[in-house]
Amino acid sequence: MAIVANTFTRYSAIGIREDLSNVIYNISPEETPFISNIGRESVKNTYFEWQTDVLAAASASNAALEGDDISSFTAVSPTTRVGNYTQISTKNVVISGTLEAVDKAGRRNEMTYQLAKLGSELKRDMESALLANQASVAGNTTTARRTAGLPAWLTSNTSFGTGGANPTVGSTPTAARTDGTQRAFTEALLKGVIQSVWTSGGTPKMLMVGPFNKTAASAFTGIATRFRDVPAGQQAQIIGAADIYVSDFGTVNIVPNRFQRDRDAFVVDPDYASLAVLRPIQKMDLAKTGDAEKALLLVEYGLKVNNQAAHGIVADLTTS
Repeated sequence: MAIVANTFTRYSAIGIREDLSNVIYNISPEETPFISNIGRESVKNTYFEWQTDVLAAASASNAALEGDDISSFTAVSPTTRVGNYTQISTKNVVISGTLEAVDKAGRRNEMTYQLAKLGSELKRDMESALLANQASVAGNTTTARRTAGLPAWLTSNTSFGTGGANPTVGSTPTAARTDGTQRAFTEALLKGVIQSVWTSGGTPKMLMVGPFNKTAASAFTGIATRFRDVPAGQQAQIIGAADIYVSDFGTVNIVPNRFQRDRDAFVVDPDYASLAVLRPIQKMDLAKTGDAEKALLLVEYGLKVNNQAAHGIVADLTTS
């Protein structure tokens, strides 16, 4: 087939209006499971502290004579004082006056659109920082403060590969955990950490894993029965994922997290961790120096691990 000579087509025409959708499609993930599940509290200093304590070991031989006099007293163990630093995270944007004046598709105000986008990005950065294997940094005029992430706190209920080691924690984590040789995520590894958390006095409630090891966890035998009632006349659903692990020490919700290291699997009791906020997310209008508007989004925050023994980690897992 061929077209008639001199047929005027769209390929030659001038002045055809564009067809640009008035919707902007963005599928970048915004879920932050760790921040969403733990507590939130305000702090008043860049270094914030709290105290932890532990009961003496239970003794079956604690028996006293009737009428006995006490001649010596047990030494009192003081509480442990620990702390963490706040970290400042920022995002900035500058928008020209002309861009705000022109007719735009998908948004009316460019600054408003960009600030909303940056706010979501900032929240993702916070999630990543709280779950990063980083020690605390006090900071100075040339070094930014950093808050110690969850892996840098966990020393009691840990499982790691060959060559791995727990972090160094005094009054605050001074050295991050040492990564070891990676190994496959198995149910035996998970059971061991859950049991350790429970023995320490914690209540394991959430298993937080990366995408690869979420699929590995779905194959564990302790997964809750995968059945759902299907009303008459409706098509049954195919269930290919696991959301709950039934352990010997209670049920544990399995939560995938895009912003943690896939090599780490955290066993978490959300009641014993908090997002500590010195300055909540806020917009600051910066000085105008020309034909443009400048803005800064800022948040200052840190991680409070109320008692690290309430949590655990299966570290050094394979990721492919």
